[in-house]
Amino acid sequence: MPEDRTTGKQKITVYIIAWNEADKIRSAINSVLWADEIILADSYSEDETASIAEEMGARVEQITFRGFGDLRNRAMAACTHDWIFSLDADERCTPEARDEILRTIDLPDLADAYYIPRRNFFMGRWIKHSGFYPDYRQPQLFKKGVLKFKDKDPVHEEYTIISDKPVGYLQQAIWQFPYKNLEEVAHKANRYSTLGAEKLRQRGKSGGMLKALGRGLWSFFHMYILKKGILDGWPGLVIAIGNFEGTYYKYAKLHELQSDWQPPDSPPLTR
Repeated sequence: MPEDRTTGKQKITVYIIAWNEADKIRSAINSVLWADEIILADSYSEDETASIAEEMGARVEQITFRGFGDLRNRAMAACTHDWIFSLDADERCTPEARDEILRTIDLPDLADAYYIPRRNFFMGRWIKHSGFYPDYRQPQLFKKGVLKFKDKDPVHEEYTIISDKPVGYLQQAIWQFPYKNLEEVAHKANRYSTLGAEKLRQRGKSGGMLKALGRGLWSFFHMYILKKGILDGWPGLVIAIGNFEGTYYKYAKLHELQSDWQPPDSPPLTR
């Protein structure tokens, strides 16, 4: 059972960002029903994501997608409580993580922001290597106003921590289901490579097909060999290949953006 929130000193908001996540959002919200407030930051989903969230008691904020940095900043601005827990639609809070979060926010001021480890499940098994455990991303538990993302970051958003205190690390992991099937591996490689190419363009980086191949091969080697993805069996190989494709196409698409290829003129033909 969750801790009694009526006795805690601090209240907490959970925000979840989503777009067309009707098959995932119910499980994500179910895992954080213990929170004092749940906000779905939805980017005008075309499926039942928003209606499911509302049915479950979440407050839906519709936010036009202009990149993940802007999306997260606007989602955090909608939160009303002193503490915020960020959960993605493909993540699930565990009972152990819930209890540690609730204990932590009621402690004296040890830290203003905390990283939370994630355990990834894919192709029927927990991924123990491949850089997928403990798989910290940005701090997921933090006081309101402590985290600020770059508004113009399309993907892999950079952030600033506005605090003099060192960032803490929680011990209990949440779960992530990064890909529901193999099709989503390819889909994410395609979507995130497009966003990643735009981010590289904004930073003044140069693309090129040879660079794309080299970066892709390095990303595969880094994940499969250096990060020991080979020990994760077939899932490790699939993840490494997906990482190769995402990295390769990111630099190839950057090259395409910078080249602005145009077809040759095709004048009207008459007899």
